[in-house]
Amino acid sequence: MPTASGPWMADPDRISIEIRLAGAADEPALTAIDLQTRSAAVTPAPDPAPGFALFDGRATPQDTLVAVLEGEPVGLIAIAHPTGLESHSHVYEVIDLAVATEYQRQGIGRALVEAAVGEAAARGARRLTLRVLSSNPGARALYESAGFAVEGVLREEFLLEGRYVDDLLMARALTPEA
Repeated sequence: MPTASGPWMADPDRISIEIRLAGAADEPALTAIDLQTRSAAVTPAPDPAPGFALFDGRATPQDTLVAVLEGEPVGLIAIAHPTGLESHSHVYEVIDLAVATEYQRQGIGRALVEAAVGEAAARGARRLTLRVLSSNPGARALYESAGFAVEGVLREEFLLEGRYVDDLLMARALTPEA
């Protein structure tokens, strides 16, 4: 299985991070990061039940990349096939991206996105897709800067904190156009 590894230079100040596949031992730290960064601005999902663990759902260690700084996980990105259909196996989807709040805006999210692009391509994917809320312009700008384009808009898809929010469908081709 391919792995995404660094070191990656995350920001202009040259923060050197390692990006690697997650292991089961990473789950408590990654769960804490995921919970720390949840809000209605980034996900329409309700707060998880007590005892939530990141790898109890759709995310798995073998599909989660971890950004590590000085030996500690500081971020994650998880990819998965959107469906179990063989006819859809050439597509991966970003299902989670989270960077610990104290490390945001330092290029770690961008490094994770680029690592996920590389990982999906190494696994034979032709496309990497994702969904992002219109109420999250920072994430949208990050994805656009990494080569993702809006391919669809689900208008007023979610009612979050009293206002309707669009769900943007974005994608990046991983193979050259024929």
